Amino acid sequence: MYWPIGAPRVYAASKQEPSRCRITNSHDGTDPAPSTDLDSPPGTPTPVIGSKQASPNEISSDGHGSFEQGQSERLQESEPATPVAEEHVSPEAAQDGNTRELIGLRISRSGHIFVTITRSIITVWQANTSLGYLITYSLATDPVARVYRAQYVDSGSGHARRHSVGGYNKHGSGEARVAAVEADGLREVNIRFRMIIRIDAGIRKALALDDELVVATEKPAAIQCIRWTPDNTGNQTSTELLSRMSWIDRKTAIVEMVHDRPMNLSTWITSDGKAYAIQRLSGALKDNKEPKSLFEGFAFHTPENDDHFGVKVAINARFSLIAIGCSNGNVNVYIVRDYAGHIPMSQTLRPPVSHHTSGNMAFLSYSPDGYCLFAGYERGWMTWSVFGKSGGNSFTADHSLANSNDERWLMGVRDGFWIGGGSEVLLLGYGDERLWILEMARSAVAGCFSPANISRSLLQTPAGFMIYRGYDVPDLTAMSAETALWHNVQIPERYLSDQWPIRSVVISLNGRYVAVAGRRGLAHYSINSGRWKTFDDSEEENQFTVRGGMCWHQHVLLAAVESGNFYQLRLYSREQSLEDSQALHIEDLSAPIICISPSGDDSLLVYTHENVLFHYIVNAVDDSVKLLLVGQIAFHGIIRAPPRVRAISWILNDYQQHGDPLQDVAVASVIFLVDGKLVLLQPSVTEEGELKYDMRVVAHNVEYFALMRDQPASNSPFINTTAPLNTSNESLANVEYGLRDSLWLFDGSDMTVWVDVQDVLNSAPSELGKEWPSPAKIPLDFYPLSPLLDKGIVFGLETDLVQRRDVNFASLRFSTRTHLFLPSLLRHQLSHYNTPAAVHLSYFYQHLPYFAHALEMLLHDVLDEEVDKQPSAENALLPSVLSFLSSFPSFLDIVVQCTRKTELRSWRTLFKYLPSPQDLFEESLQKGSLKTAGGYLLVLHTFEELSSSSQQLIRLLLRAKEEQDWELCKELARFLMALDES
Repeated sequence: MYWPIGAPRVYAASKQEPSRCRITNSHDGTDPAPSTDLDSPPGTPTPVIGSKQASPNEISSDGHGSFEQGQSERLQESEPATPVAEEHVSPEAAQDGNTRELIGLRISRSGHIFVTITRSIITVWQANTSLGYLITYSLATDPVARVYRAQYVDSGSGHARRHSVGGYNKHGSGEARVAAVEADGLREVNIRFRMIIRIDAGIRKALALDDELVVATEKPAAIQCIRWTPDNTGNQTSTELLSRMSWIDRKTAIVEMVHDRPMNLSTWITSDGKAYAIQRLSGALKDNKEPKSLFEGFAFHTPENDDHFGVKVAINARFSLIAIGCSNGNVNVYIVRDYAGHIPMSQTLRPPVSHHTSGNMAFLSYSPDGYCLFAGYERGWMTWSVFGKSGGNSFTADHSLANSNDERWLMGVRDGFWIGGGSEVLLLGYGDERLWILEMARSAVAGCFSPANISRSLLQTPAGFMIYRGYDVPDLTAMSAETALWHNVQIPERYLSDQWPIRSVVISLNGRYVAVAGRRGLAHYSINSGRWKTFDDSEEENQFTVRGGMCWHQHVLLAAVESGNFYQLRLYSREQSLEDSQALHIEDLSAPIICISPSGDDSLLVYTHENVLFHYIVNAVDDSVKLLLVGQIAFHGIIRAPPRVRAISWILNDYQQHGDPLQDVAVASVIFLVDGKLVLLQPSVTEEGELKYDMRVVAHNVEYFALMRDQPASNSPFINTTAPLNTSNESLANVEYGLRDSLWLFDGSDMTVWVDVQDVLNSAPSELGKEWPSPAKIPLDFYPLSPLLDKGIVFGLETDLVQRRDVNFASLRFSTRTHLFLPSLLRHQLSHYNTPAAVHLSYFYQHLPYFAHALEMLLHDVLDEEVDKQPSAENALLPSVLSFLSSFPSFLDIVVQCTRKTELRSWRTLFKYLPSPQDLFEESLQKGSLKTAGGYLLVLHTFEELSSSSQQLIRLLLRAKEEQDWELCKELARFLMALDES
């Protein structure tokens, strides 16, 4: 769901000599000016990244590291230092040459402050030296003091249209991004030296946590916990030898440690390549007065050989995953089911190149929302989606060109971190003193799981959003990868600068309106008029935060907000100004909202932290719009962790869709997405008359799902279509089970489709003992964004790296990809002996100009597979496919086109289930399909049933002459000459 875009911004970490990148001078055709020294004069400012505001209690680290026991020595705290860190160059570092090369960086938990370290300059709050010292600093901010503040001219709440149909607007995004960072001014940060801690046993790794510093020592191998402040007993340190931990192998040492605060879980990697899930234990003494173990751990990654040794680790709290980077460059992903050691392996992610090409892994990190995994290698980098679909990478880069342009971000990544809530990633290359910031475009589903965001394929960029316009263009245009089908919109500078980063974006089902929400407040945009509406009163804007999602009901925006200790649903009209007094309706709730989702024509589902699902009706009367609560369902004892629910919807029976809304909660089947599991809850009534729910897991590793009944009606193929031949109106009325009630999901590999969700519901009750109906699988080599039902395609994106020799920088762009899903669905139905359903479904797509091509792909795929596998006659699918295709007028042409695109060895298998080529030739000639008949001449010749004097060739040549098809006459003459030149 993440695609790197554009060229990265680069910042120097020092004010000394300029970077070594190649500079191309252009005088635009004029005479060159006298040569001057291109070097900047002393004291010229170099662009640096300023930190956003942060309070002192926000400045803490989730940093990586390991620790070991030893004697601690503390030096007295010094006086406050200046806001800029002092530089001290050691003699050893001076002898090494490049003392300004960055060797590491970290970001604070709040994301507002990050720090770097070189061999000579320490600008971090916690660092360990090669001689076993920990040098710590404390950072303090003044809520009023500013070292820089930008001033903007107030442009009001109206904004003129600014868009680009050609794709990503890099220039606008860069300007707005800088404005967002500097809007409130750069807050003054004072760096105060705190203490130096000497660890005699040597330091391997260290973790700076909220309450303590955890250090892994070397000799002896142990864990030492140093509290920032003494506890009630005055004790400040505690130590445990690794050899005394029964769950860890002896004679090992810690080589990597990571702690995840939301999961309260640490992961250690030891020198023997194993990975352990660790939890800190509380309590000081056991009953026998012996020291209690400080940690409890479980080994979940055990390497089979040296290639599988763990070297890096990343924790994904959003999806309960742990990723272990191995020494061969692969990434093993594990699912954390509980804290008792049940951590099975989910999948293995592999880079597209060998370990020799990529080099060792140096950096591994999940995005803040958990949807993207970034891996840095010695000679490149790679991204994957949360469940394994490969994304962008730099392994296709021309290293000679990148080296001449000094683009270290392409040649290897040694460290980095995500910023802007995942909208950007900051990278550190090898042997580089610069910081590279790579921008990301991500699906809006990552920030706001909404049916409209899936059906309309909205992309969120650091300073705006992009809307796919393929829904409004002809069918063939939508399938073109070269056509610019993206509408790029810039978020107003005033809102972006005050509320960056943007956390959620949502589009309306009709594609007319878009709403965005940042740190505070919200704004919305009309695609037709190209105008924004924002809060005129900044105090009103800053009083609430959107948390729980947004959605549109016609022209009304519904937002789940938190304002202080109040949790509300607010309704704003697009036709009115944005201010509290103009809110159409405010609904108070007793608990924070997790997610909201529209359902049907006027229903709204609201799920809260109290584990309760509320059902509202959006009641629009004249100019007023209200929310009416008509029912609620409590899931106590069913859903154990409400915050882990990513999305929720429900399915009503056909008779209830237009029935009494008060009865919806009693008959609705609830479907929700928790972590990566799609779960179905079906209601039933006990003997006592109480409502209970039967729960079953529909699928695992689900990145997103889409119920087509929740999508806009215009995305259905059952509109404005003619009735199928030989089909009565009564049977046509029952055809909409085809795709309008389908369930689609993406599992990181294939698009999975249940053609009729009612089949899933009928198989769900556990007492029936039924297995799930087999879904159709659509294999894809790109990341899918959405199925376009009316066009019969799945479309998505893939990233391309662009390098040009006439430009001294590389850039990344994404291209639109499409895939016909009709062949896979038809094949699935035919393989399950459901030919009537396949016939009905295909008739609704026969108006597409590429419908015959879709049928040809179906035949081609089945033929290739059966030629290789040679199934028995009773298991062969090819006869059913040919029988199905014979009901279409283009059948003869489909067969002959397939023969032209397959090997000769496949022809015998194909014509084993067909009439003879001679009969097909005669039928084509009788129907006037002369070119098709010419194709069968080639088949007759291949089967040695045609001679140069054959009557078939003469008859076809004479017929082509009568029809004045001179192009076919020319081709037949060439064919005749090839047979007999005499």
